[in-house]
Amino acid sequence: MSEAATTLQTADIMEILELLPHRYPFLLVDKIIEIDGDNSCIGIKNVTFNEPQFTGHFPSRPIFPGVFLIEAMAQTAGAICVKAKMAQQAKPKQVYFMTIDKVKFRKPVEPGDRVEFHMRKLNNRRNMWWYKGEAKVDGVLVCEAEVSAMLVND
Repeated sequence: MSEAATTLQTADIMEILELLPHRYPFLLVDKIIEIDGDNSCIGIKNVTFNEPQFTGHFPSRPIFPGVFLIEAMAQTAGAICVKAKMAQQAKPKQVYFMTIDKVKFRKPVEPGDRVEFHMRKLNNRRNMWWYKGEAKVDGVLVCEAEVSAMLVND
């Protein structure tokens, strides 16, 4: 096997901005590491107190909303799908979040936490991708889900 085939890639925030249409305050991934094509990767989210959701969720005990954890998983998976597709052809016009299954929230995520979204491809058919995601803080599982996305060219 060649060295190029085993080299894992990364995507910094500037590349993520090129891959995804999301912007502040809804871009929920700061960096993606250990990208293995569209097979797997780890997305990073640094949770900070100055994010807008903490003014209402919850003022007395700020907790990062669980739905944002799921959205960040989808953004992480979507970004590597687009990156892999761009290596073969032109960038897809849009990525659509299609399904959420088997969601479990294990532990609250709070300001100061660094969340890692471990995404692993389960399947790919034509323009659809399915991923298993695990969100971890300091190696502890805080959330898990299966998500799917569709890439659209028109």
